[in-house]
Amino acid sequence: MSIEAQAASPLLVDIGVNFHSSQLASMTAPLLARAKAAGVAQILATGTSLASSLRALELARAHRGLVFATAGVHPHDAKTFDGATFDRLAELWRCPEVVAVGECGLDYNRNFSTPEAQRAAFDRQLSMAARTGKPLFLHCRDAFADFHDMLAPVVADGAHGVVHCFTGDRAEAEAFLAMGLDIGITGWVTDLQRGQALRAAIRAIPLDRLHLETDAPYLMPKNAGLRGKPNEPAYLPWVAAGVAELLERDVAEVIAACSANSRRLFGLPPIEAAA
Repeated sequence: MSIEAQAASPLLVDIGVNFHSSQLASMTAPLLARAKAAGVAQILATGTSLASSLRALELARAHRGLVFATAGVHPHDAKTFDGATFDRLAELWRCPEVVAVGECGLDYNRNFSTPEAQRAAFDRQLSMAARTGKPLFLHCRDAFADFHDMLAPVVADGAHGVVHCFTGDRAEAEAFLAMGLDIGITGWVTDLQRGQALRAAIRAIPLDRLHLETDAPYLMPKNAGLRGKPNEPAYLPWVAAGVAELLERDVAEVIAACSANSRRLFGLPPIEAAA
Protein backbone atom coordinates (compact mmCIF):
# COMPACT_ATOMS: atom_id res chain seq x y z
CA MET A 1 0.00 0.00 0.00
CA SER A 2 1.34 3.46 -0.90
CA ILE A 3 2.05 6.11 1.70
CA GLU A 4 -0.68 8.25 0.15
CA ALA A 5 -3.21 5.42 0.51
CA GLN A 6 -2.21 4.79 4.11
CA ALA A 7 -2.93 8.45 4.91
CA ALA A 8 -6.13 8.62 2.85
CA SER A 9 -8.43 9.12 5.84
CA PRO A 10 -8.32 12.69 7.20
CA LEU A 11 -6.34 12.13 10.37
CA LEU A 12 -3.08 14.03 10.02
CA VAL A 13 -2.28 17.20 11.93
CA ASP A 14 0.62 19.35 10.70
CA ILE A 15 1.70 21.46 13.66
CA GLY A 16 4.05 23.77 11.75
CA VAL A 17 3.62 25.52 8.39
CA ASN A 18 5.16 28.88 7.51
CA PHE A 19 2.44 30.18 5.20
CA HIS A 20 4.03 33.64 5.39
CA SER A 21 7.28 32.49 3.76
CA SER A 22 8.04 33.85 0.30
CA GLN A 23 7.90 30.31 -1.12
CA LEU A 24 4.34 29.68 0.07
CA ALA A 25 2.73 33.11 0.45
CA SER A 26 0.88 33.09 -2.88
CA MET A 27 -0.10 29.41 -2.81
CA THR A 28 -2.54 29.09 0.09
CA ALA A 29 -5.56 27.73 -1.80
CA PRO A 30 -3.74 24.97 -3.74
CA LEU A 31 -1.62 24.11 -0.70
CA LEU A 32 -4.72 23.53 1.40
CA ALA A 33 -6.44 21.56 -1.34
CA ARG A 34 -3.44 19.26 -1.74
CA ALA A 35 -3.12 18.93 2.03
CA LYS A 36 -6.72 17.76 2.40
CA ALA A 37 -6.28 15.33 -0.48
CA ALA A 38 -3.27 13.86 1.34
CA GLY A 39 -5.25 13.33 4.54
CA VAL A 40 -4.09 16.42 6.44
CA ALA A 41 -7.16 17.57 8.35
CA GLN A 42 -5.74 20.31 10.59
CA ILE A 43 -2.78 22.67 10.20
CA LEU A 44 -1.08 25.17 12.48
CA ALA A 45 0.00 28.35 10.67
CA THR A 46 3.16 29.44 12.44
CA GLY A 47 3.61 33.01 13.64
CA THR A 48 7.27 34.03 13.86
CA SER A 49 6.85 37.81 14.03
CA LEU A 50 4.00 40.20 14.70
CA ALA A 51 3.28 40.47 10.98
CA SER A 52 3.30 36.72 10.35
CA SER A 53 1.23 36.11 13.50
CA LEU A 54 -1.42 38.48 12.16
CA ARG A 55 -1.27 36.64 8.84
CA ALA A 56 -1.66 33.29 10.62
CA LEU A 57 -4.74 34.56 12.46
CA GLU A 58 -6.19 35.84 9.19
CA LEU A 59 -5.72 32.40 7.62
CA ALA A 60 -7.26 30.66 10.63
CA ARG A 61 -10.34 32.86 10.41
CA ALA A 62 -10.62 32.31 6.66
CA HIS A 63 -10.27 28.52 6.94
CA ARG A 64 -12.00 27.67 10.20
CA GLY A 65 -11.60 24.10 11.35
CA LEU A 66 -8.71 23.46 8.97
CA VAL A 67 -6.17 26.14 9.90
CA PHE A 68 -5.26 27.33 13.40
CA ALA A 69 -2.71 29.98 14.35
CA THR A 70 0.25 30.40 16.63
CA ALA A 71 1.43 33.88 17.61
CA GLY A 72 4.89 34.84 18.73
CA VAL A 73 8.32 36.16 17.85
CA HIS A 74 11.01 33.78 16.62
CA PRO A 75 14.51 34.28 18.08
CA HIS A 76 15.72 35.50 14.66
CA ASP A 77 13.26 38.40 15.00
CA ALA A 78 13.83 39.06 18.70
CA LYS A 79 15.48 42.40 17.89
CA THR A 80 12.03 43.64 16.81
CA PHE A 81 10.38 42.67 20.09
CA ASP A 82 9.37 45.81 21.99
CA GLY A 83 6.56 46.93 24.24
CA ALA A 84 4.19 47.66 21.37
CA THR A 85 4.85 44.23 19.87
CA PHE A 86 4.17 42.57 23.20
CA ASP A 87 0.91 44.46 23.68
CA ARG A 88 -0.32 43.52 20.20
CA LEU A 89 0.66 39.87 20.67
CA ALA A 90 -1.16 39.84 24.01
CA GLU A 91 -4.32 40.75 22.08
CA LEU A 92 -3.70 37.88 19.65
CA TRP A 93 -3.13 35.37 22.44
CA ARG A 94 -6.66 36.09 23.66
CA CYS A 95 -8.15 35.01 20.31
CA PRO A 96 -9.59 31.48 20.26
CA GLU A 97 -8.09 30.82 16.82
CA VAL A 98 -4.60 31.31 18.30
CA VAL A 99 -3.80 28.00 19.93
CA ALA A 100 -0.17 28.50 21.02
CA VAL A 101 2.37 31.06 22.20
CA GLY A 102 5.29 31.12 19.79
CA GLU A 103 7.23 30.29 17.75
CA CYS A 104 9.59 31.42 20.47
CA GLY A 105 12.87 30.30 21.96
CA LEU A 106 16.60 30.63 21.38
CA ASP A 107 18.78 30.19 18.29
CA TYR A 108 22.50 30.74 18.72
CA ASN A 109 23.37 29.16 15.38
CA ARG A 110 23.36 32.36 13.33
CA ASN A 111 22.43 35.01 15.88
CA PHE A 112 20.29 37.19 13.62
CA SER A 113 19.35 38.78 16.93
CA THR A 114 21.80 38.96 19.81
CA PRO A 115 21.56 36.27 22.48
CA GLU A 116 20.61 38.99 24.95
CA ALA A 117 17.71 40.16 22.77
CA GLN A 118 16.63 36.56 22.23
CA ARG A 119 16.53 35.82 25.94
CA ALA A 120 14.58 39.00 26.67
CA ALA A 121 11.93 38.21 24.03
CA PHE A 122 11.74 34.59 25.12
CA ASP A 123 11.28 35.54 28.76
CA ARG A 124 8.31 37.81 27.96
CA GLN A 125 6.65 35.10 25.88
CA LEU A 126 7.22 32.48 28.57
CA SER A 127 5.43 34.72 31.04
CA MET A 128 2.42 34.97 28.75
CA ALA A 129 2.20 31.22 28.25
CA ALA A 130 1.85 30.88 32.00
CA ARG A 131 -0.87 33.57 32.09
CA THR A 132 -2.90 32.40 29.11
CA GLY A 133 -2.60 28.66 29.75
CA LYS A 134 -1.90 28.16 26.05
CA PRO A 135 0.88 25.77 25.08
CA LEU A 136 4.29 26.95 23.97
CA PHE A 137 5.47 26.41 20.40
CA LEU A 138 9.19 26.26 21.02
CA HIS A 139 12.37 26.69 18.98
CA CYS A 140 15.84 25.68 20.13
CA ARG A 141 18.99 25.54 18.02
CA ASP A 142 22.50 25.44 19.43
CA ALA A 143 21.23 26.96 22.68
CA PHE A 144 20.23 23.95 24.77
CA ALA A 145 21.69 25.04 28.13
CA ASP A 146 20.14 28.52 28.22
CA PHE A 147 16.90 27.28 26.68
CA HIS A 148 16.54 24.51 29.27
CA ASP A 149 17.40 26.82 32.16
CA MET A 150 14.84 29.43 31.10
CA LEU A 151 12.10 26.87 30.52
CA ALA A 152 12.55 24.74 33.63
CA PRO A 153 10.90 27.06 36.18
CA VAL A 154 8.05 27.95 33.83
CA VAL A 155 7.27 24.31 33.10
CA ALA A 156 7.54 23.52 36.80
CA ASP A 157 4.83 26.14 37.35
CA GLY A 158 2.50 24.39 34.92
CA ALA A 159 3.38 25.62 31.43
CA HIS A 160 3.37 23.00 28.70
CA GLY A 161 4.26 22.83 25.02
CA VAL A 162 6.19 21.22 22.21
CA VAL A 163 9.81 21.59 21.12
CA HIS A 164 9.05 22.07 17.45
CA CYS A 165 11.34 20.83 14.67
CA PHE A 166 13.51 18.91 17.12
CA THR A 167 16.88 18.01 15.59
CA GLY A 168 18.86 17.23 18.74
CA ASP A 169 20.28 14.06 20.20
CA ARG A 170 18.93 11.49 22.63
CA ALA A 171 20.20 13.30 25.74
CA GLU A 172 18.42 16.51 24.75
CA ALA A 173 15.23 14.62 23.90
CA GLU A 174 15.26 12.88 27.26
CA ALA A 175 15.84 16.20 29.06
CA PHE A 176 12.85 17.81 27.36
CA LEU A 177 10.67 14.78 28.03
CA ALA A 178 11.68 14.79 31.69
CA MET A 179 10.48 18.40 31.88
CA GLY A 180 7.10 17.34 30.52
CA LEU A 181 7.50 18.81 27.03
CA ASP A 182 6.43 17.11 23.82
CA ILE A 183 8.59 16.87 20.70
CA GLY A 184 7.79 17.75 17.08
CA ILE A 185 9.37 15.74 14.27
CA THR A 186 9.93 16.97 10.72
CA GLY A 187 11.46 15.55 7.56
CA TRP A 188 14.85 15.95 9.25
CA VAL A 189 14.25 12.43 10.58
CA THR A 190 14.48 11.10 7.01
CA ASP A 191 17.86 12.74 6.30
CA LEU A 192 20.45 9.97 6.43
CA GLN A 193 23.32 12.47 6.58
CA ARG A 194 22.27 15.37 8.79
CA GLY A 195 19.59 13.54 10.76
CA GLN A 196 21.62 10.76 12.36
CA ALA A 197 21.39 12.17 15.92
CA LEU A 198 17.62 12.52 15.65
CA ARG A 199 17.24 9.09 14.08
CA ALA A 200 19.15 7.61 17.02
CA ALA A 201 17.03 9.58 19.51
CA ILE A 202 13.62 8.74 18.11
CA ARG A 203 13.26 5.46 20.02
CA ALA A 204 13.67 7.36 23.30
CA ILE A 205 10.53 9.42 22.60
CA PRO A 206 7.26 7.76 23.64
CA LEU A 207 4.63 7.72 20.92
CA ASP A 208 2.23 9.67 23.13
CA ARG A 209 4.70 12.59 23.24
CA LEU A 210 5.34 12.89 19.49
CA HIS A 211 3.91 15.37 16.98
CA LEU A 212 4.30 15.47 13.20
CA GLU A 213 5.08 18.58 11.20
CA THR A 214 6.49 19.67 7.87
CA ASP A 215 7.87 23.09 8.90
CA ALA A 216 7.05 23.89 5.27
CA PRO A 217 8.53 25.19 3.05
CA TYR A 218 11.66 23.82 4.71
CA LEU A 219 12.93 20.28 5.34
CA MET A 220 11.41 18.33 2.49
CA PRO A 221 11.32 14.66 3.58
CA LYS A 222 14.14 12.85 1.82
CA ASN A 223 12.09 9.67 1.47
CA ALA A 224 9.61 11.51 -0.77
CA GLY A 225 12.21 11.48 -3.54
CA LEU A 226 11.48 15.08 -4.53
CA ARG A 227 14.21 17.63 -5.13
CA GLY A 228 14.13 21.32 -5.87
CA LYS A 229 10.57 21.84 -4.60
CA PRO A 230 9.40 23.64 -1.47
CA ASN A 231 7.99 21.42 1.23
CA GLU A 232 4.25 21.62 1.94
CA PRO A 233 1.66 19.98 4.23
CA ALA A 234 0.75 17.39 1.58
CA TYR A 235 4.12 15.74 2.22
CA LEU A 236 3.42 15.13 5.91
CA PRO A 237 2.63 11.43 5.28
CA TRP A 238 6.29 10.95 4.36
CA VAL A 239 7.35 12.28 7.76
CA ALA A 240 4.93 9.84 9.38
CA ALA A 241 6.40 7.02 7.29
CA GLY A 242 9.93 7.91 8.36
CA VAL A 243 8.95 7.92 12.03
CA ALA A 244 7.03 4.65 11.68
CA GLU A 245 9.98 2.94 10.05
CA LEU A 246 12.35 3.92 12.85
CA LEU A 247 9.85 2.96 15.56
CA GLU A 248 8.98 -0.27 13.74
CA ARG A 249 5.29 0.57 13.97
CA ASP A 250 2.48 0.76 11.45
CA VAL A 251 2.17 4.13 9.72
CA ALA A 252 -1.53 4.36 10.51
CA GLU A 253 -0.79 3.81 14.22
CA VAL A 254 1.80 6.59 14.22
CA ILE A 255 -0.54 8.98 12.41
CA ALA A 256 -3.43 8.29 14.78
CA ALA A 257 -1.32 8.67 17.91
CA CYS A 258 0.56 11.80 16.85
CA SER A 259 -2.59 13.50 15.61
CA ALA A 260 -4.36 12.75 18.88
CA ASN A 261 -1.40 14.23 20.75
CA SER A 262 -1.59 17.43 18.71
CA ARG A 263 -5.34 17.83 19.12
CA ARG A 264 -4.96 17.34 22.86
CA LEU A 265 -2.02 19.72 23.31
CA PHE A 266 -3.45 22.54 21.21
CA GLY A 267 -7.09 22.03 22.14
CA LEU A 268 -8.14 21.39 18.55
CA PRO A 269 -11.67 20.15 17.85
CA PRO A 270 -12.27 16.52 16.93
CA ILE A 271 -11.39 16.01 13.29
CA GLU A 272 -14.93 14.81 12.51
CA ALA A 273 -16.23 18.19 13.67
CA ALA A 274 -13.57 20.05 11.71
CA ALA A 275 -14.11 18.24 8.41
